[in-house]
Amino acid sequence: MILEGYIGLFLSAFLAATLLPAVSEIVIGTMAVTAEYDTLWLLVVASVGNTLGSVVNWLLGRYLSGFQDRRWFPMKPDQIERASRIFNRWGLWSLLLAWTPFIGDPLTFVAGLLRVRFPIFLALVAISKTGRYIVLLGLLEQIFP
Repeated sequence: MILEGYIGLFLSAFLAATLLPAVSEIVIGTMAVTAEYDTLWLLVVASVGNTLGSVVNWLLGRYLSGFQDRRWFPMKPDQIERASRIFNRWGLWSLLLAWTPFIGDPLTFVAGLLRVRFPIFLALVAISKTGRYIVLLGLLEQIFP
């Protein structure tokens, strides 16, 4: 049962970082307060899954951006425009906002579209995603010791 929980967390975190609607905070929060799971492993699994989900967005921006005008394309033009404005204003450092709802996924897509070097992208997004889970798990530890 424990392994399945970690797999579920990974999938939840992965999907939450892609352009598909999902929420991983509820999953990791529930798992953390049950005390059945190791907090460090929760952090690692969620961070890796969430970061890899953002890599999918980067790949979409890098290689499939020519399909933006198609109805089936997962990102709307206004999302791309808003993320582009933020990215153009703050540059690479805007990727530290990759964890934020509504703007994080489009930012990672725009990073691919603008051909941000992958190692830099990966480092900044991993810091962003992991930092969010560290704060969440820290807060839960304070509330549910």
